[in-house]
Amino acid sequence: MLKQKDREIHNIIKAEAKRLNETLMMIPSENYAPSLVHEAVGSILINKYSEGQPFRRYYQGMTNVDQLEDLVEKRVLDTFKLDPAKWQANVQPYSGSPANAAIFMALLNPGDLIMPMYLKDGGHISHGWSFKGKNLAFSSKFFKVEFYHVDEKTLVFDYAKVAKEIKKAKPKIVVSGGTAYPRDINHKALGQAAHAVGAYYLADISHEAGLIAGGVMASPFKYADVVMFTTHKTLRGPRGAVIVAKSELIKQIDMAVFPGLQGGPHNHTIAGIGVALKIASTKSFAKYAGQIVKNAQALAFELEKQGFDVVTGGTDKHLVLLDLRNKGISGNIPAIALEHAGIVCNFNTVPYDTGSPLYPSGLRLGTPGLTTRKMKEKEMKIIAKWIGEVVNETLDYKLPEKGRKEYVQAASTKLAKNKTILKIRKEVKALCKKFAIPK
Repeated sequence: MLKQKDREIHNIIKAEAKRLNETLMMIPSENYAPSLVHEAVGSILINKYSEGQPFRRYYQGMTNVDQLEDLVEKRVLDTFKLDPAKWQANVQPYSGSPANAAIFMALLNPGDLIMPMYLKDGGHISHGWSFKGKNLAFSSKFFKVEFYHVDEKTLVFDYAKVAKEIKKAKPKIVVSGGTAYPRDINHKALGQAAHAVGAYYLADISHEAGLIAGGVMASPFKYADVVMFTTHKTLRGPRGAVIVAKSELIKQIDMAVFPGLQGGPHNHTIAGIGVALKIASTKSFAKYAGQIVKNAQALAFELEKQGFDVVTGGTDKHLVLLDLRNKGISGNIPAIALEHAGIVCNFNTVPYDTGSPLYPSGLRLGTPGLTTRKMKEKEMKIIAKWIGEVVNETLDYKLPEKGRKEYVQAASTKLAKNKTILKIRKEVKALCKKFAIPK
């Protein structure tokens, strides 16, 4: 029907489906949602407006969506094996950044000090980022921010040192989690350090939620006051977010989400989250989560063998971070070249980066999408070889001090015609055809 009534939108969707089928999804924050999730998100639940909390709404006609939201909240607790007397969930946030904003709004006053991971060390913009004197996030505009950092030599956190910094700064909330830290987080150390100064501990597990649900990464719930996660990464759900808070904090959280920051929840998205949570509670999902980590570790190992500087020397999760400074290049042009080859990753900052956020020194790679397609360690070895070959084709492209945008565009045009890259592109398509996206 869409093809006949709106060919333009239909063609864009068709083109995106083709792109996904013929390329390797290696951005760590992306995955393929199951068809069951698609079915729920595309349902008639998209029609209903439902301000408020289940069984405490402002409109009529809520019988079914009340049951839905109540069910999905319970599934959150069941998936992470939480006691409903101690924990409660809010499944209404539209995405991770608004969810973090709601937590800060609920628990803090303007001007309070927050203490998150530094962005270049793997943190997230929504935790309080500023750049060149400009407060770029909601949190940095309304709160004071003091970051904690990874160790300069090991590039992992020295938790004893971090605890001393927390004791000295006395923040109102300590935040962990982010987008590019490849190691597991010591939630016990951070929770204890936060509580010792009367601070809350917020664990943002947006990237790791599926891995924690699958039992392959440490759970923060024993030590955190609030846990936030997005639902579309390792959890394989739709684009949304969940806040899980101690029972005594949930009313504040609920009020911050609505009416504090947003209107009625997206019931179709909540349904998709519920479907994803049911799948995440199965034994097969736990096996899948374990394979994600095995694949990432195999990928890191193979890339290190090729002479890449793998940040922290490996990974405990679904992502691998490369520092390309040992090759004399930044991450932009290699990321573009890899996309031409059908390998979709992203350029990224690295700890103590000498480059800028727009032209950083790193590449960020992930294995959730590859694992969803049933790829294993054998395929990681092949993909690592391709990555090495493509990056080698970019070694002569050194970013100039001026005219970088034009230089990158010109490099992209040349690399799109590179024979080695075109050869790998064909091989990538063949691998993708062998490992089709599951329905």
